[in-house]
Amino acid sequence: MAQPPEPLGPDSLTWRYFGEWVAFVFTGRATLLQVMDPALGAGVAEHSAVFDEPFARLWRSLFEIFGVVYDGPDAAATAAAVRGHHTAIKGLRPDGARYHALDPATFYWAHATFVEGVRTHAETFHRRLRDDELDRLHAEGVQWWRLYGMSMRPVPADRRAFEEYFSRHCAHVLELTPAARRLVAAFADPPPPPPLRGLPAPLWRLLRLPAVRLHWLLTVGTLPPAVRATLGERWTRARAARLRLLLGALRALWRLPRGRWRYHPRATAAFRRAAGEPVVLPQPPAWSRSGAGAPGAAASRLG
Repeated sequence: MAQPPEPLGPDSLTWRYFGEWVAFVFTGRATLLQVMDPALGAGVAEHSAVFDEPFARLWRSLFEIFGVVYDGPDAAATAAAVRGHHTAIKGLRPDGARYHALDPATFYWAHATFVEGVRTHAETFHRRLRDDELDRLHAEGVQWWRLYGMSMRPVPADRRAFEEYFSRHCAHVLELTPAARRLVAAFADPPPPPPLRGLPAPLWRLLRLPAVRLHWLLTVGTLPPAVRATLGERWTRARAARLRLLLGALRALWRLPRGRWRYHPRATAAFRRAAGEPVVLPQPPAWSRSGAGAPGAAASRLG
């Protein structure tokens, strides 16, 4: 009998970096990389509630995505739940080709954006990873993938093969899909988050302007150049200088939190469990669990 896949643990680089709150600044980047894939983008456009309830949908999804990394003995069950949400996501792309969210190549691209995102986060807010650490991060990504019970066919053999795969996908597969266009528009005109829904619309438009501009600078500035080109974004020296200033400020702020305050609740619970403390798996707040995208409804991993 085959042994069940081994969950990631506290000695992994993925545990160290993936669940940090500061990694949330890359959420828009990962989502955009995902929906620029033609098959994944078609699934989001036809089946996801993310454009109708973006904050609730994202918050629900992240608890499960973090759970696959941090839930320890329950990680395989969390992964099975994530996979189960995708069973009914299928249809036709705008070009007439069929898609299914559980096609291994499509599902793997979504996974790859998270694995690559761990490296981007670590090297942006901590330090450049050594070659042996990059190899280790790839191996952890493969271990993470096994929890989903999916085919190993699309998984690159090693870290360098993964880097080639990721670069090739960005340069030759990703496109400005309808879902990507809609997401870019949502980045420019986001609704207020739940705590601010009572604000007058003119006040919200005024308050959101700096955040919108900084988020887009951070998203575009950390995308691979091939993806920026597909988006039609010119990367100038002035924009690069503004990005360096922004990242410098974020790094300075990120030095302030200490210990478990640095991590998402699912990651915090994992570190407590690893230390021998009894824990109950944190769940998304009630405000995020109602509506069309409630648990069990078909939706993409970030969309």
